[in-house]
Amino acid sequence: MTKVSLGTHPFLLGFEQLERMVEQAAKSGKDGYPPFNIEQVSDRAYRITLAVAGFADEDLSITVENAKLVIRGSQGDTGDGRVFLHRGIAARQFMKSFVLADGVEVMGAKTENGLLHIDLERAEPETVVQTITINKA
Repeated sequence: MTKVSLGTHPFLLGFEQLERMVEQAAKSGKDGYPPFNIEQVSDRAYRITLAVAGFADEDLSITVENAKLVIRGSQGDTGDGRVFLHRGIAARQFMKSFVLADGVEVMGAKTENGLLHIDLERAEPETVVQTITINKA
């Protein structure tokens, strides 16, 4: 049995990039830190929530790079001389990325009670009808 991929299916022309994006998203989702939720807020709006307890706003960065939402967290060494008998709250760097579909834009972000909320919205698609004339041979 042969494997049919998006790029080789005869009815799906020009979807090679979509196949690469799916493969890239599958590779980047291996690490479970920090935990996150994805909610559908409305028909065209989404919210990604990451648990970022212990990170200050200046420790976090959010960028969109080549249709990919990238969230990075980096805590500097506090160097305050504290000695931990048990350290259960993670204080490590992280990078979490999400592939965005065409037309999805980041509307804003905020932190609240140790959670980072990132709001996304998908633009209403334009209906495009194109009439093709048939030339006589």
